[in-house]
Parts: sequence; C-alpha cells; structure tokens
Amino acid sequence: MLTVGTEFRKGILFVRLRGHLNKDTIYKLNKKVTNLVKNNGIRNIVFNFTNLKSIDLKGINTIFYNYELCKNNKGRSLMCGNNDHIRNKIKKSRLVNYIYETTDELSAIKILNLR
Repeated sequence: MLTVGTEFRKGILFVRLRGHLNKDTIYKLNKKVTNLVKNNGIRNIVFNFTNLKSIDLKGINTIFYNYELCKNNKGRSLMCGNNDHIRNKIKKSRLVNYIYETTDELSAIKILNLR
C-alpha cells in the first residue's frame, strides 16, 4: 500500500510518500506525480521519505525518472526524511549521486531558493 501526498508551494512540488514504494505501487506515484511533472513542466521536486516503510529497485528507478524529468525542465530534485532504512537502500543504489539529500522540507526550500 502506498499513499502519495502532494503540495505545490513556492515553485516546488512536495511529494510525501507513506507506505511501500515497489513494483506493485509505483503506478500511484506515476499517476499522481510523474504525469504532473511531464504535463506541467514542474522544475523542482522534494521527495519526503519520512513515512516510507520500504522501497525496491522499481521504486528507486521511478524516483530517478522524476529526477531526470526535473533536470530536463532545468530544475532539481531533493529528498528528505530521517529514515535510516530507506536512506541505506538509496545509498546502495547510488541515487544519492544524483538527488541531493537534506534533513527536512524547510531545508529543501532554502537550498532550492539559493539557486
């Protein structure tokens, strides 16, 4: 089960994930976020992993795809949330080489507004 909460504020799309992001649930992220980014040219996304319980390779690939969309729109993707389990999986996948990690959404706003 995955819940995808979104909020667009200060030119940034905040994506708050709750539950499990895997091959069976990525369609929810694609439907709510990926299509939004594609169709509206959204430049900046902050993924909040605080309430995410698990992520698999398909989920990581979907996050990476959204990063690429933002990059093509001349924007950035960030991730936040103090979730050690998710952070370890993401570090193993090398996603942190592309998406900047910050502690919380407020820090993400500051980073994105400094550009």
